[in-house]
Amino acid sequence: MSNSPRTFYYGSGSPYAWKVWLALEFKQLPYEFKLLSFDKGDTRSPEFLALNPRGKVPVLVDEGHAFSESGAIVEYLEDRYPERPLLARDPVTRARARRISLEVDNYFNAATRPLALMVFGREQATPESLAAARDGVVAELRRFSDTLGDRDYFAGDLGLADFAFYPHYRLVQRFDTRLPDLRLGDLLPANLRAWQERLVALPYHDRTIPPHWKA
Repeated sequence: MSNSPRTFYYGSGSPYAWKVWLALEFKQLPYEFKLLSFDKGDTRSPEFLALNPRGKVPVLVDEGHAFSESGAIVEYLEDRYPERPLLARDPVTRARARRISLEVDNYFNAATRPLALMVFGREQATPESLAAARDGVVAELRRFSDTLGDRDYFAGDLGLADFAFYPHYRLVQRFDTRLPDLRLGDLLPANLRAWQERLVALPYHDRTIPPHWKA
């Protein structure tokens, strides 16, 4: 039995689960780590469906309560454990961070999903469909580059907005390892590259890299 009061259910490669993982590490909260296998159907088991009937990761069980949906989880962590804040106190800066997080979920993810389905072989790709999907991702990268501007982080200090965007941004780089001809890495804006270097330097960065990416 773990001494941790919380259990974190994770699926390797899920950007939403990675966001919560980064938030837990940033807040220095102890947790029991439960790695679920999508291929083995772990997210469809009766035990997991009792925690989240939608069968999606991440799930955080804290003090006997099960929380799902990454945005709700990080907001809960912020409210329950405010000592190391993910959000600034200033309402304007807080709103900026939340807006960027929603843009990741609603726009950046929508742009990357068609390319992900083709890159990972879940949908048939043609040169035309690959090019269109690639163009959509590049357009969103430029938008987020403009949003970052000359800041070190997206919303003041390191926090929610960075942890929301980073897993999706890294997934784009993963596409190049599968299909090098995409050459998305060549088009990453310089300010996003510098921002990534700051996140890579975090002491907990390497242990939060999706386990199967290390294979």
